[in-house]
Amino acid sequence: MATLLTMIVVDPDDPAFARPTKFVGPVYHKDAADALAAKKGWAFRQDGSAWRRVVPSPEPRRIVEIQPISWLLERGAVVICAGGGGIPTMLPSGPGALVGVEAVIDKDLASELLAEDVNADLLVMATDVDGVYLDWGSPNKRRLGRVTPEELVGYEFAAGSMGPKVEAAARFVAKTGGRAAIGSLADIAGIVAGTTGTNVIKHDAPAEAVLGSLAT
Repeated sequence: MATLLTMIVVDPDDPAFARPTKFVGPVYHKDAADALAAKKGWAFRQDGSAWRRVVPSPEPRRIVEIQPISWLLERGAVVICAGGGGIPTMLPSGPGALVGVEAVIDKDLASELLAEDVNADLLVMATDVDGVYLDWGSPNKRRLGRVTPEELVGYEFAAGSMGPKVEAAARFVAKTGGRAAIGSLADIAGIVAGTTGTNVIKHDAPAEAVLGSLAT
């Protein structure tokens, strides 16, 4: 087993840099937040009754350590990487090394990029619910069992919770033709087998391919 700190390159022109949205750090009273904003140029948003700093969430573009990750996988290692979305970095405008960025990369989109790069057959996103629901929080809520990326486009999901997972799943299936699954960590065996959770598949994928695949 290997744990690898993972740097992920983002685009300095990503529009997310103009719209910081991810909460980071402690909470502040309004006057303290205003003082830090003036002193350090930080952006703040209200979080409940307090204020917290927000940073951009740019799209992941390239995993710097993808070669050692692939090398380890090819030799049978279990690799823990891209944790928390990875360490945001970017290339400066001129020649030079990578520089760090004060940002947060979405962990689900980073996982999707990783799954693409290692040619995974299956992208599993384990969470604390048993799948993706429509009308969540209402008496009419219903879980999606087997769905295509095209079908998902017509639905809306919360940006701060299920939205990124759905986007990552749809992106992986559309780009690779593989299967993506979202469900409860307690049902991980069933999710891998394709018998539980929400399974996102290509439109023309046969049911036996979904239910019988144990590849990861």
